Amino acid sequence: MGIKILQQSKSQKQKEEAYLLFAKAADMGNLKAMEKMADALLFGNFGLQNITAAIQLYESLAKEGSCKAQNALGFLSSYGIGMEYDQAKALIYYTFGSAGGSMMSQMILGYRYLSGINVLQNCEVALSHYKKVADYIADTLEKSEGVPVEKVRLTERAENLSSNSEILDWDRYQYYKFLAERGDVQIQKALYYFLKAAKAGSANAMAFIGKMYLEGNAAAPQNNATAFKYFSVAASKGNAIGLHGLGLLYFYGKGVPVNYAEALKYFQKAAEKGWPNAQFQLGFMYYSGSGIWKDYKLAFKYFYLASQSGQPLAIYYLAEMYATGRGVVRSCRTAAEKRLTFLKKRRCIQWHFSYGIELPFKDIHLARRLYDMAAQTSPDAHIPVFFALMKLETMYLLQDTLFFNQFTMRWKWLEMDTTIGPCWDLFVIGLIVAGLIFLLRNHHG
Repeated sequence: MGIKILQQSKSQKQKEEAYLLFAKAADMGNLKAMEKMADALLFGNFGLQNITAAIQLYESLAKEGSCKAQNALGFLSSYGIGMEYDQAKALIYYTFGSAGGSMMSQMILGYRYLSGINVLQNCEVALSHYKKVADYIADTLEKSEGVPVEKVRLTERAENLSSNSEILDWDRYQYYKFLAERGDVQIQKALYYFLKAAKAGSANAMAFIGKMYLEGNAAAPQNNATAFKYFSVAASKGNAIGLHGLGLLYFYGKGVPVNYAEALKYFQKAAEKGWPNAQFQLGFMYYSGSGIWKDYKLAFKYFYLASQSGQPLAIYYLAEMYATGRGVVRSCRTAAEKRLTFLKKRRCIQWHFSYGIELPFKDIHLARRLYDMAAQTSPDAHIPVFFALMKLETMYLLQDTLFFNQFTMRWKWLEMDTTIGPCWDLFVIGLIVAGLIFLLRNHHG
């Protein structure tokens, strides 16, 4: 119940209600609720941030075998947040977390072995960690439909629409396409606009209506016959999405007998029009030998073409080919990089955090520590770090001294990241120069 309220919450009061339910469930010993409460204490999602209490809860959860808690403790140990800075202990936590099924721990270990961070650099070990995460995500994608959901810009602008564009403007079309693919609660509205566009002659809209009926949802119950009808009309207009849809129906035998020859024909037509999902399907057919002879060179060609448009499963299979040496010269480094790209495309498990590039929350104390480390590492970093710390201390001062901190969300002028952004250093230099000029004038005066 708490998770449902949190997902649908639109106000702070609803979020508080969700966390109160988590707290009650946690008191009753529910591990999932305890994990939620530990996260809330760490990130300050509910009430005041309390890192010490969060660590105590994580440690209790870790003893119960929670892989999420193991991963969190590894992160806190690796940066010395509320705990002793201890990379060896962090590595142990990450190892136990990955053994327990934490995809995030797998990602972090993969990156550490790939880059040699506190471990001996070992591409093969890194590749094995990345493979587990990539296999998990790829399996999820393949089970969902056989084709990943991707927000790819449509191959043509809304066709045959009247000049006044009253029926469906392009931005709205793109927006509801996105909602439809993500299964948003506004799916009914998405179908409404697609039907309007289809009546106006939009082949793209027809194709996406077919896709909705193929997948099935609250607005458009799964119906292969209806999907076939809309895909066929779109395909008759030469629409790549419709052609690809027909290929899927024949490939998986949905509403029609399995016919690999027909599937191949439609995938080829859609691929020629540059549709990446069709290019991927062609690559998969040649890679797996589904209704056609295996040809790793052709598989590589189509996977590569699809990957250039960001098709995630194409990137996944390219990584497989580089990892195993099928159709290409084996390259561990290239395979690891491809798997990283695949995971980044899926934005899984807070990608930037896992990759080690970006933290999932703002922490002033940790930022200070990292800035100090940067200054100690390189003399060239002293000046940039000086300006960065000036900004940080100013923000910290405002955060700590303004007892009316709750109003800062309304006062945008206090949000320096929003107002000044990357020009903060130039702003400070300008103030220093202005101050010096003022002092010099007073001195000479």
